[in-house]
Amino acid sequence: MAKEKQTEADVNNTAQAEGKEASVEQKLVALYALQCIDSRIDKIRIVRGELPLEVQDLEDETTGLETRKEKYDQEVSELEAAISEKKNAVKESQALIKRYEEQQMNVRNNREYDSLSKEIEFQSLEIQLCEKRTKEFSFKLEAIKNQIKDSEGILKERIADLNQKKEELNDIIEETKREEETLQVESDEKRKDIDERLLVAYTRIRANSKNGLAVVPVERGACGGCFSKIPPQVALDIAMHKKIIVCEFCGRILVDSEINERI
Repeated sequence: MAKEKQTEADVNNTAQAEGKEASVEQKLVALYALQCIDSRIDKIRIVRGELPLEVQDLEDETTGLETRKEKYDQEVSELEAAISEKKNAVKESQALIKRYEEQQMNVRNNREYDSLSKEIEFQSLEIQLCEKRTKEFSFKLEAIKNQIKDSEGILKERIADLNQKKEELNDIIEETKREEETLQVESDEKRKDIDERLLVAYTRIRANSKNGLAVVPVERGACGGCFSKIPPQVALDIAMHKKIIVCEFCGRILVDSEINERI
């Protein structure tokens, strides 16, 4: 907190370091005018809210679903190939059994008959194993196809959501783009009228404030940034416009109602 908060001495040293071409009052007016412009830009960006993040999240989710579907499609192809391979193996075993049975009709002794019988038994077992694997692959294939169907439904919904969010975001951007660009030009112009080191101080305070407020008016005897009470003597010093005063609690630059009304 000590590193982030701009001390009153630092701000005043900054304000005085560039010479006396502008009074403290003029510098306060310029700073507060810049703050008002920058705050309007902030509000425009806040209007967009979480839409950019929502769009990014939906894009990431959509990409993930598409990648998952590609993997499912690859598994389907592999399973279909495996099923086809097992069915061909069954046909080959059936053809061998038929051939062995024909050979049994012409054997010369029991030894040859028994040998062929073992081959027939082996091929029958191969057929049973292939049919078992085919059922397993078919069951898995059906499950993956159901997953693909579910994923396609979710993907379709996410794409619809994504397109809707993109349209909303584009509409908001289009509506506020011209105003934001105009205000940004005004902000850039205002910055040219402010001492460089004072501007650096303003930028630093603003960056350390969650709401982007670096210059705030005193409201009902309290800091307009952190709402801490301002001592009467400090309030009097603020009204004198003789030096730049910062809140001892949050480090924001303080201005009185007179400067606030001049903007």
